Parts: sequence; C-alpha cells; structure tokens
Amino acid sequence: MKYALDLPNFGAFGDARTVAEMAVLAEQAGWDGLFIWDHLIRNIHTPVVDPWIALTAAAMVTERIKLGAMVTPIARRRPWKLARETATLDQLSNGRLIFGAGLGGASGSEVEWDYFGEEANLKTRAKMLDEGLTILDGLWSGEPFDFMGQHYQAKTQGFLPATAQRPRIPVWIAGFWPNKPPFRRAARWDGVFPIITAEGDSQQHLADLIAYVRDHRTSDAPFDIVYPSPPIEKAKRAEHVAPYKALGVTWWVETIDPDQFGSTWDGEWNLEAMKAHIAAGV
Repeated sequence: MKYALDLPNFGAFGDARTVAEMAVLAEQAGWDGLFIWDHLIRNIHTPVVDPWIALTAAAMVTERIKLGAMVTPIARRRPWKLARETATLDQLSNGRLIFGAGLGGASGSEVEWDYFGEEANLKTRAKMLDEGLTILDGLWSGEPFDFMGQHYQAKTQGFLPATAQRPRIPVWIAGFWPNKPPFRRAARWDGVFPIITAEGDSQQHLADLIAYVRDHRTSDAPFDIVYPSPPIEKAKRAEHVAPYKALGVTWWVETIDPDQFGSTWDGEWNLEAMKAHIAAGV
C-alpha cells in the first residue's frame, strides 16, 4: 500500500510556491505521492494555479514522491500540447509522474466548460477522452505516430524526448461508480481512481468495482487500485486502511480540503492544520 495526498489547486493551494512547499513537507514526512486537482476556475474571488506549473515547482524541490494531476479532462486540452507538457515533466522528475484522466464531470465544474465554450456533452467528451489517450500514448513513445480520429488528428515522425518511464507514464482513469463505462476504460490502462456515489456499504461497492475492472482486464501488467479518502488521524490509519488493503487497494489517497479542517470552501482555509496533518506523516 502506498499513501498520497490530494490537494485542490485553488484557495490556499492556488499558488505554485505553496504546492511546492506541501510537496517538500510530504516527502519529508514519508508520503509516497502528492497529487493536485486540475481546475481552471472556481469563482472570481478564488485564486487557481495551473497544475502543470505547480507540479513542475514541486518536482524541482523533491526527489522521491510521485506527482500528478487528479484528474485532467482531456476534452478541454489539445492532446499534443498535453503530451509535450507531461513528457517534459516526467523527464524533469526522473520518471515520477502519474497521469490521471477523466471526463471532467464533477458537480460544480460546469462553469469551466460553459464559460469557455467547451464541449458540454458527456458522450462526446468520452470519445474525445479515448482519442486523446491514444494520442498521448503514441506521442509519449517518441516514435513515428499517425492517428486520424473523429475529434483529433496527429501525424509525426517522432516526438522527442520520449517519457522517462517506459512503456509510458502510468495512466489512472477516474469515474463515478456505479457508472460502468469509465471502469471499462480504466481496465485498458494502468489504474483506476474511483468515486463511489452509490448508497450503502462503500467497501462492498469497492469490491464490486474492483471485480468489474479485473473482469475487463486483458493485460497482466501492474494495475493500481486507488481509494480517495478524507484525512485519517495517523494513529488510526493502519486499522482504518486494513480492510481496503485486503480488497486490493494499492494507493490510499487522502484529500486535504477545508471542510476537514474546520473551515469552508469559500472561507479562510486553516492552512496550518492542513500542514500539521501532512507533517504527521504516514
């Protein structure tokens, strides 16, 4: 089991320097990864940081922890530009990048699409996501690559440098369970980042989705099962995590948000309490 933190890329963390500071703190405290969200805007009063610049800042001041954006909606990005950014960051970090991808359909995220005239239809976004992933995989190889899709086209005799990680940067696919299509998509890649929205026993739902993904796997390559969780007190974490580990979870990811630290999303965040949780370590 590996342990990571997941930070919003806005509010108190809406500054690349702060994200880098949290990355150093996390590495020193023994966490295995630091991930940040990929949002463009929250409201007119809230600062938002670009995830790739913030992750670059984090990569420059750390040596061990994994880094990534959880998750990037490819449908509002040009895949070749994204391929260049991620390959560069993977090289810079000496192969520490994990790439999270999804539709960008979380509650409240509509403004990021509506405000900028982006694609609103989720089925269309899903097709763009699949095409975009194919292009990323092809360009990351550094080899000649041709692709002609409904939404994207790419043709290159090479896209260097290739990623530091081979055969590619690990790709984790996010989805809301029990909605099945994202989990069939995840089975084709390197990991799954599930959000369980079904009512009832969350551990049983987790077991069901893991079984569903495994039923659709056609590769025996390593595959990560990620479980996002609220922050858990260090002294209670091992006991709390044990049943999830038994189910096959490989990454335990604690979301550091103001609701968990005596504040509100639109109020003044208790950054010192957040830092204390991170510094307590695993």
